[in-house]
Amino acid sequence: MLYIGRQNNLMKISFYIAILLVMVSCSSESLDRNPYLEEANFKFEINLNLASYSSLTTTGNAIYIGNTGVGTKGIFVINAGFNTYYAWEASCPNHSPNLCSKMTIIGGTNVKCSCENYEYSLFNGYLLSTPETEKKVYGLLNYRTSVNGSFITVSN
Repeated sequence: MLYIGRQNNLMKISFYIAILLVMVSCSSESLDRNPYLEEANFKFEINLNLASYSSLTTTGNAIYIGNTGVGTKGIFVINAGFNTYYAWEASCPNHSPNLCSKMTIIGGTNVKCSCENYEYSLFNGYLLSTPETEKKVYGLLNYRTSVNGSFITVSN
């Protein structure tokens, strides 16, 4: 009888833990989405054997790809080492896309928006300086990458 009592207590504790986990995971807050950038639906394959992409075989090198339909204003891809590549939206994440929002690579591993002179790291997507503004600031919009031999697929 003592064994049955312990079993019931374990079941009650398990039930309360399950309820607690469900309540914690069901947050009323919405996802922290970037209101300025729409997420483009695309898939782009990079062949590292082609001369236009061969610089990505070196760790720390980054390129801009501005093909139509790839991102909103194109994408930046960087070789982060150890067969890891990161891809980021080329439009500045802190305002709606416009004439000055397409960023440029500076210093090889950072990008800069000419609208507000915001600078971001291509290694982690973070804004490198704190702007003097009260509004929320966003990091770079990241795209998925996968590597298969000498091909990198970037998609969203």
